[in-house]
Amino acid sequence: MPKPRVHIATDHAGMELSAHLVAHLRGLGYEVVDHGPREYDALDDYPGFCINAARAVVADQEAGTHALGIVLGGSGNGEQIAANKVRGIRAALAWNLDTARLAREHNDANVIAVGGRQHTLEEATALIDAFLTEPFSNDERHVRRIGQIAAYETTGEVVQ
Repeated sequence: MPKPRVHIATDHAGMELSAHLVAHLRGLGYEVVDHGPREYDALDDYPGFCINAARAVVADQEAGTHALGIVLGGSGNGEQIAANKVRGIRAALAWNLDTARLAREHNDANVIAVGGRQHTLEEATALIDAFLTEPFSNDERHVRRIGQIAAYETTGEVVQ
């Protein structure tokens, strides 16, 4: 499978990590689209940046382009919440290699959230690399569960 297009967004707390990841991923041959911010502002608000990155992931996927997203902040929590408000996004907060890999393998997450203030540059890079390279298992139980989430998202009905 070809490498996914990667959409990345952050706030002021993740700017150093974001700049590092953009260079790192481009060096590995990924096409990276940076959704900002463009300059440091200690009072910026992350929701718009993260929502725009998540919307771009969905738009690419709907157009048949393999795409994944990265949202960064101080903790990654708010960024994950913002991304998950976009229909079709399954954003997972990763804090170790297992959660990064399982987000893809079991949940077919299409966005990873990482707290830039929670990890060293090396640790955060390893989380991103693990997420981007881990395939979805396509195991029937995981497909079924993702389908239940998608059904609720579109119909508001809980399927059990």
